[in-house]
Amino acid sequence: MSWKTSDGSTGRLVQLCSGYFLCYVATGLIVKFFTGSIGARPPRMDDIAFLAFNTLGANLVCLVPVLILGWWRMPTIRPLRLGPLNFPSELLYIVPSGICTAVVIPTTTLMYSLPISVMVAMVIMRAAVIVIGRLVDAVQIAQGILVRRVYAEENVAVVLAVIAASIELFGGNGSFDFLGNRAAVIILTSYITAYAIRIYIMNYYKNTRPRGTAYNNKGFFALEQISASITMALAVGLLLHAARSWPSWARVPQLAAFASAVHHPPALAWWAAVAGSAFGLVAFFSVFIFMFKGRTATFTGLVNRLTSLVAGTAATLLGTLFFHSRFPSLQNWISLGFILAAVSFLTRAERRRAQELRAEKVI
Repeated sequence: MSWKTSDGSTGRLVQLCSGYFLCYVATGLIVKFFTGSIGARPPRMDDIAFLAFNTLGANLVCLVPVLILGWWRMPTIRPLRLGPLNFPSELLYIVPSGICTAVVIPTTTLMYSLPISVMVAMVIMRAAVIVIGRLVDAVQIAQGILVRRVYAEENVAVVLAVIAASIELFGGNGSFDFLGNRAAVIILTSYITAYAIRIYIMNYYKNTRPRGTAYNNKGFFALEQISASITMALAVGLLLHAARSWPSWARVPQLAAFASAVHHPPALAWWAAVAGSAFGLVAFFSVFIFMFKGRTATFTGLVNRLTSLVAGTAATLLGTLFFHSRFPSLQNWISLGFILAAVSFLTRAERRRAQELRAEKVI
Protein backbone atom coordinates (compact mmCIF):
# COMPACT_ATOMS: atom_id res chain seq x y z
CA MET A 1 0.00 0.00 0.00
CA SER A 2 1.36 3.42 -1.00
CA TRP A 3 2.09 5.85 1.83
CA LYS A 4 0.27 8.58 -0.11
CA THR A 5 -3.48 8.10 0.41
CA SER A 6 -6.59 10.15 -0.28
CA ASP A 7 -8.98 11.63 2.25
CA GLY A 8 -11.65 9.11 3.27
CA SER A 9 -9.88 6.12 1.73
CA THR A 10 -9.29 2.77 3.45
CA GLY A 11 -5.54 3.37 3.14
CA ARG A 12 -5.81 6.63 5.08
CA LEU A 13 -7.83 4.84 7.75
CA VAL A 14 -5.13 2.15 8.08
CA GLN A 15 -2.46 4.84 8.47
CA LEU A 16 -4.37 6.56 11.27
CA CYS A 17 -4.99 3.27 13.05
CA SER A 18 -1.30 2.33 12.82
CA GLY A 19 -0.21 5.60 14.41
CA TYR A 20 -2.92 5.29 17.05
CA PHE A 21 -1.84 1.73 17.88
CA LEU A 22 1.84 2.59 18.34
CA CYS A 23 1.17 5.67 20.48
CA TYR A 24 -1.31 3.82 22.68
CA VAL A 25 1.10 0.96 23.33
CA ALA A 26 3.63 3.56 24.48
CA THR A 27 1.00 5.31 26.63
CA GLY A 28 -0.06 2.12 28.39
CA LEU A 29 3.52 1.16 29.22
CA ILE A 30 4.48 4.67 30.33
CA VAL A 31 1.67 4.87 32.90
CA LYS A 32 2.57 1.53 34.45
CA PHE A 33 6.31 2.36 34.35
CA PHE A 34 5.96 5.64 36.25
CA THR A 35 3.26 4.66 38.77
CA GLY A 36 4.96 1.46 39.89
CA SER A 37 2.30 -1.01 38.75
CA ILE A 38 4.90 -3.11 36.90
CA GLY A 39 6.84 -5.64 38.93
CA ALA A 40 7.44 -5.60 42.67
CA ARG A 41 9.51 -2.43 42.89
CA PRO A 42 8.30 0.71 44.75
CA PRO A 43 6.44 3.31 42.66
CA ARG A 44 8.59 5.83 40.81
CA MET A 45 5.85 8.44 41.21
CA ASP A 46 2.61 8.90 43.09
CA ASP A 47 -0.44 8.39 40.84
CA ILE A 48 -1.71 11.95 41.32
CA ALA A 49 1.69 13.53 40.71
CA PHE A 50 2.10 11.50 37.54
CA LEU A 51 -1.39 12.49 36.38
CA ALA A 52 -0.61 16.19 36.83
CA PHE A 53 2.66 16.29 34.91
CA ASN A 54 1.82 13.66 32.29
CA THR A 55 -1.39 15.54 31.46
CA LEU A 56 0.56 18.80 31.24
CA GLY A 57 2.95 17.27 28.70
CA ALA A 58 0.13 15.69 26.67
CA ASN A 59 -1.79 18.95 26.60
CA LEU A 60 1.20 20.96 25.35
CA VAL A 61 1.83 18.43 22.58
CA CYS A 62 -1.75 18.96 21.40
CA LEU A 63 -1.95 22.71 21.95
CA VAL A 64 1.35 24.13 20.69
CA PRO A 65 1.28 22.66 17.14
CA VAL A 66 -2.31 23.75 16.42
CA LEU A 67 -1.47 27.31 17.49
CA ILE A 68 1.75 27.47 15.48
CA LEU A 69 0.21 25.89 12.37
CA GLY A 70 -2.89 28.07 12.54
CA TRP A 71 -5.36 25.18 12.51
CA TRP A 72 -7.69 27.27 14.69
CA ARG A 73 -8.57 29.42 11.65
CA MET A 74 -11.61 27.33 10.85
CA PRO A 75 -13.91 27.88 7.83
CA THR A 76 -17.57 28.08 8.78
CA ILE A 77 -20.91 27.57 7.07
CA ARG A 78 -22.51 30.31 9.20
CA PRO A 79 -20.39 33.06 10.80
CA LEU A 80 -21.69 34.73 13.94
CA ARG A 81 -21.02 38.35 14.85
CA LEU A 82 -20.33 39.56 18.38
CA GLY A 83 -19.70 43.30 18.35
CA PRO A 84 -16.78 43.94 15.98
CA LEU A 85 -15.79 40.26 15.94
CA ASN A 86 -16.83 37.42 13.67
CA PHE A 87 -16.46 33.83 14.81
CA PRO A 88 -17.59 30.44 13.48
CA SER A 89 -21.00 29.29 14.69
CA GLU A 90 -19.45 25.83 15.18
CA LEU A 91 -17.84 27.20 18.35
CA LEU A 92 -21.24 26.96 20.05
CA TYR A 93 -20.85 23.18 20.19
CA ILE A 94 -17.08 22.68 19.77
CA VAL A 95 -16.40 24.51 23.06
CA PRO A 96 -18.66 22.07 25.03
CA SER A 97 -16.84 19.23 23.25
CA GLY A 98 -13.56 20.68 24.50
CA ILE A 99 -14.90 20.83 28.05
CA CYS A 100 -15.77 17.13 27.78
CA THR A 101 -12.26 16.46 26.46
CA ALA A 102 -10.91 18.10 29.62
CA VAL A 103 -12.78 15.40 31.58
CA VAL A 104 -11.73 12.51 29.31
CA ILE A 105 -7.99 13.24 29.50
CA PRO A 106 -7.43 12.87 33.28
CA THR A 107 -10.00 10.08 33.72
CA THR A 108 -8.21 8.02 31.05
CA THR A 109 -4.91 8.28 32.92
CA LEU A 110 -6.62 7.55 36.25
CA MET A 111 -8.15 4.37 34.81
CA TYR A 112 -4.70 3.10 33.89
CA SER A 113 -3.47 3.93 37.40
CA LEU A 114 -5.96 1.52 39.01
CA PRO A 115 -4.58 -1.88 40.14
CA ILE A 116 -5.75 -3.63 36.96
CA SER A 117 -3.87 -4.52 33.78
CA VAL A 118 -3.65 -2.15 30.81
CA MET A 119 -5.71 -4.68 28.84
CA VAL A 120 -8.56 -4.71 31.36
CA ALA A 121 -8.66 -0.91 31.66
CA MET A 122 -8.80 -0.52 27.89
CA VAL A 123 -11.48 -3.18 27.40
CA ILE A 124 -13.79 -1.55 29.94
CA MET A 125 -13.39 2.00 28.61
CA ARG A 126 -13.37 1.17 24.93
CA ALA A 127 -16.38 -1.13 24.94
CA ALA A 128 -18.39 1.57 26.73
CA VAL A 129 -17.54 4.07 23.97
CA ILE A 130 -18.42 1.54 21.25
CA VAL A 131 -21.94 1.29 22.65
CA ILE A 132 -22.13 5.10 22.80
CA GLY A 133 -21.23 5.30 19.10
CA ARG A 134 -24.11 3.00 18.17
CA LEU A 135 -26.54 5.00 20.32
CA VAL A 136 -25.38 8.27 18.74
CA ASP A 137 -26.08 6.83 15.28
CA ALA A 138 -29.57 5.75 16.38
CA VAL A 139 -30.32 9.23 17.76
CA GLN A 140 -28.97 11.09 14.72
CA ILE A 141 -30.78 8.79 12.28
CA ALA A 142 -34.02 9.54 14.17
CA GLN A 143 -33.22 13.27 14.02
CA GLY A 144 -32.55 13.09 10.27
CA ILE A 145 -28.93 14.21 10.78
CA LEU A 146 -27.38 10.92 9.66
CA VAL A 147 -28.59 9.70 6.27
CA ARG A 148 -26.39 6.60 6.02
CA ARG A 149 -27.57 3.27 7.43
CA VAL A 150 -25.61 1.20 9.90
CA TYR A 151 -24.57 -2.11 8.32
CA ALA A 152 -25.47 -5.43 9.93
CA GLU A 153 -21.74 -6.20 10.25
CA GLU A 154 -21.30 -3.08 12.39
CA ASN A 155 -24.13 -4.12 14.69
CA VAL A 156 -22.62 -7.61 15.11
CA ALA A 157 -19.27 -6.03 15.97
CA VAL A 158 -20.95 -3.91 18.66
CA VAL A 159 -22.47 -7.03 20.24
CA LEU A 160 -19.11 -8.80 20.24
CA ALA A 161 -17.45 -5.77 21.85
CA VAL A 162 -20.09 -5.67 24.59
CA ILE A 163 -19.49 -9.36 25.29
CA ALA A 164 -15.75 -8.63 25.59
CA ALA A 165 -16.43 -5.86 28.11
CA SER A 166 -18.87 -8.02 30.08
CA ILE A 167 -16.24 -10.74 30.44
CA GLU A 168 -13.86 -8.22 32.01
CA LEU A 169 -16.45 -6.47 34.17
CA PHE A 170 -18.28 -9.48 35.56
CA GLY A 171 -15.76 -12.29 35.14
CA GLY A 172 -13.59 -11.10 38.02
CA ASN A 173 -10.33 -9.16 37.71
CA GLY A 174 -8.16 -10.97 40.22
CA SER A 175 -8.17 -9.28 43.63
CA PHE A 176 -9.59 -5.98 42.36
CA ASP A 177 -13.38 -5.59 42.59
CA PHE A 178 -13.97 -2.95 39.91
CA LEU A 179 -17.70 -2.44 40.45
CA GLY A 180 -17.23 -2.47 44.22
CA ASN A 181 -14.63 0.30 44.16
CA ARG A 182 -16.20 3.77 44.45
CA ALA A 183 -13.26 5.63 42.88
CA ALA A 184 -13.20 3.28 39.89
CA VAL A 185 -16.94 3.67 39.30
CA ILE A 186 -16.78 7.49 39.55
CA ILE A 187 -13.83 7.64 37.13
CA LEU A 188 -15.56 5.37 34.61
CA THR A 189 -18.92 7.19 34.88
CA SER A 190 -17.25 10.56 34.30
CA TYR A 191 -15.35 9.15 31.32
CA ILE A 192 -18.47 7.65 29.71
CA THR A 193 -20.65 10.74 30.22
CA ALA A 194 -18.05 13.10 28.76
CA TYR A 195 -17.38 10.83 25.80
CA ALA A 196 -21.10 10.43 25.03
CA ILE A 197 -21.51 14.19 24.66
CA ARG A 198 -18.27 14.53 22.73
CA ILE A 199 -19.04 11.77 20.21
CA TYR A 200 -22.49 13.23 19.56
CA ILE A 201 -20.94 16.65 18.87
CA MET A 202 -18.23 15.24 16.58
CA ASN A 203 -20.80 13.43 14.48
CA TYR A 204 -23.15 16.40 14.50
CA TYR A 205 -20.37 18.47 12.94
CA LYS A 206 -19.49 15.73 10.44
CA ASN A 207 -23.06 14.95 9.42
CA THR A 208 -24.30 18.54 9.08
CA ARG A 209 -21.70 19.70 6.54
CA PRO A 210 -23.52 20.55 3.28
CA ARG A 211 -22.21 18.64 0.28
CA GLY A 212 -19.28 20.52 -1.24
CA THR A 213 -18.60 22.48 1.95
CA ALA A 214 -15.16 22.42 3.54
CA TYR A 215 -14.82 19.59 6.04
CA ASN A 216 -12.05 20.64 8.42
CA ASN A 217 -11.09 18.05 11.03
CA LYS A 218 -7.95 20.00 11.88
CA GLY A 219 -9.97 23.10 12.72
CA PHE A 220 -12.36 21.11 14.91
CA PHE A 221 -9.41 19.48 16.71
CA ALA A 222 -7.66 22.83 17.26
CA LEU A 223 -10.68 24.62 18.72
CA GLU A 224 -11.57 21.61 20.85
CA GLN A 225 -8.04 21.42 22.27
CA ILE A 226 -7.93 25.15 23.00
CA SER A 227 -11.25 24.84 24.88
CA ALA A 228 -10.00 21.79 26.76
CA SER A 229 -6.77 23.56 27.74
CA ILE A 230 -8.61 26.59 29.11
CA THR A 231 -11.00 24.31 31.03
CA MET A 232 -8.18 22.30 32.58
CA ALA A 233 -6.25 25.46 33.51
CA LEU A 234 -9.32 26.87 35.27
CA ALA A 235 -9.93 23.55 37.04
CA VAL A 236 -6.33 23.41 38.27
CA GLY A 237 -6.57 26.97 39.58
CA LEU A 238 -9.81 26.16 41.42
CA LEU A 239 -8.40 22.97 42.94
CA LEU A 240 -5.25 24.71 44.16
CA HIS A 241 -7.33 27.52 45.66
CA ALA A 242 -9.59 24.98 47.38
CA ALA A 243 -6.61 23.10 48.80
CA ARG A 244 -5.21 26.33 50.22
CA SER A 245 -8.38 28.08 51.41
CA TRP A 246 -11.07 25.50 52.21
CA PRO A 247 -10.18 23.25 55.18
CA SER A 248 -12.69 20.53 54.31
CA TRP A 249 -11.28 20.24 50.78
CA ALA A 250 -7.68 20.40 52.01
CA ARG A 251 -8.29 17.19 53.95
CA VAL A 252 -9.14 15.24 50.77
CA PRO A 253 -6.05 13.02 50.24
CA GLN A 254 -6.09 13.19 46.43
CA LEU A 255 -6.39 17.00 46.41
CA ALA A 256 -3.64 17.36 48.99
CA ALA A 257 -1.38 15.11 46.90
CA PHE A 258 -2.14 17.16 43.77
CA ALA A 259 -1.37 20.47 45.48
CA SER A 260 1.86 19.05 46.91
CA ALA A 261 2.96 17.79 43.48
CA VAL A 262 2.36 21.21 41.90
CA HIS A 263 4.10 23.20 44.66
CA HIS A 264 6.90 20.65 45.18
CA PRO A 265 7.42 18.69 41.93
CA PRO A 266 8.92 15.22 42.48
CA ALA A 267 12.25 14.27 40.95
CA LEU A 268 10.77 12.66 37.83
CA ALA A 269 8.03 15.25 37.29
CA TRP A 270 9.41 16.74 34.10
CA TRP A 271 10.27 13.32 32.68
CA ALA A 272 6.62 12.40 33.25
CA ALA A 273 5.66 15.55 31.33
CA VAL A 274 7.95 14.57 28.44
CA ALA A 275 6.47 11.06 28.50
CA GLY A 276 3.03 12.66 28.14
CA SER A 277 3.90 13.38 24.51
CA ALA A 278 2.76 9.83 23.64
CA PHE A 279 -0.69 10.49 25.08
CA GLY A 280 -0.77 13.84 23.31
CA LEU A 281 -0.10 12.18 19.96
CA VAL A 282 -2.89 9.70 20.68
CA ALA A 283 -5.34 12.61 20.72
CA PHE A 284 -4.51 13.58 17.12
CA PHE A 285 -5.10 10.08 15.77
CA SER A 286 -8.18 9.54 17.96
CA VAL A 287 -10.09 12.61 16.77
CA PHE A 288 -9.25 12.06 13.11
CA ILE A 289 -10.48 8.46 13.32
CA PHE A 290 -13.68 9.45 15.14
CA MET A 291 -14.41 12.05 12.44
CA PHE A 292 -13.32 9.92 9.49
CA LYS A 293 -15.04 10.91 6.29
CA GLY A 294 -18.15 9.01 5.18
CA ARG A 295 -18.34 6.57 8.10
CA THR A 296 -20.94 6.14 10.83
CA ALA A 297 -20.27 6.79 14.52
CA THR A 298 -20.75 3.05 15.07
CA PHE A 299 -17.97 2.21 12.64
CA THR A 300 -15.47 4.91 13.65
CA GLY A 301 -16.08 4.22 17.34
CA LEU A 302 -15.43 0.53 16.77
CA VAL A 303 -12.27 1.13 14.72
CA ASN A 304 -10.96 3.65 17.25
CA ARG A 305 -11.68 1.60 20.34
CA LEU A 306 -10.76 -1.84 18.98
CA THR A 307 -7.41 -0.49 17.78
CA SER A 308 -6.64 0.69 21.30
CA LEU A 309 -7.87 -2.59 22.78
CA VAL A 310 -5.40 -4.54 20.67
CA ALA A 311 -2.78 -1.97 21.70
CA GLY A 312 -3.66 -2.74 25.31
CA THR A 313 -2.95 -6.41 24.71
CA ALA A 314 0.39 -5.55 23.12
CA ALA A 315 1.27 -3.25 26.04
CA THR A 316 0.41 -5.94 28.56
CA LEU A 317 2.56 -8.52 26.74
CA LEU A 318 5.48 -6.11 26.45
CA GLY A 319 5.13 -5.28 30.14
CA THR A 320 5.34 -9.00 30.91
CA LEU A 321 8.41 -9.41 28.71
CA PHE A 322 10.45 -6.42 29.86
CA PHE A 323 9.08 -5.49 33.31
CA HIS A 324 7.84 -8.84 34.69
CA SER A 325 4.26 -7.60 35.05
CA ARG A 326 1.29 -9.97 35.29
CA PHE A 327 0.69 -12.12 32.21
CA PRO A 328 -2.82 -11.83 30.71
CA SER A 329 -5.25 -14.34 32.21
CA LEU A 330 -7.42 -16.81 30.31
CA GLN A 331 -10.30 -14.37 30.82
CA ASN A 332 -8.27 -11.64 29.08
CA TRP A 333 -7.51 -13.89 26.11
CA ILE A 334 -11.16 -14.91 25.71
CA SER A 335 -12.11 -11.24 25.73
CA LEU A 336 -9.45 -10.54 23.08
CA GLY A 337 -10.92 -13.34 20.95
CA PHE A 338 -14.28 -11.54 20.85
CA ILE A 339 -12.48 -8.30 19.98
CA LEU A 340 -10.69 -9.90 17.04
CA ALA A 341 -13.98 -11.40 15.85
CA ALA A 342 -15.46 -7.88 15.97
CA VAL A 343 -12.52 -6.63 13.87
CA SER A 344 -13.29 -9.24 11.20
CA PHE A 345 -16.87 -7.96 10.90
CA LEU A 346 -15.59 -4.38 10.74
CA THR A 347 -13.33 -5.33 7.85
CA ARG A 348 -16.36 -6.57 5.92
CA ALA A 349 -18.27 -3.38 6.76
CA GLU A 350 -15.37 -1.22 5.53
CA ARG A 351 -15.30 -3.03 2.19
CA ARG A 352 -19.02 -2.34 1.72
CA ARG A 353 -18.74 1.29 2.83
CA ALA A 354 -15.74 2.04 0.61
CA GLN A 355 -17.60 0.60 -2.37
CA GLU A 356 -20.66 2.71 -1.54
CA LEU A 357 -18.60 5.92 -1.18
CA ARG A 358 -16.76 5.30 -4.45
CA ALA A 359 -20.10 4.85 -6.22
CA GLU A 360 -21.23 8.20 -4.78
CA LYS A 361 -17.86 9.75 -5.77
CA VAL A 362 -17.29 10.82 -2.15
CA ILE A 363 -13.83 9.20 -2.22
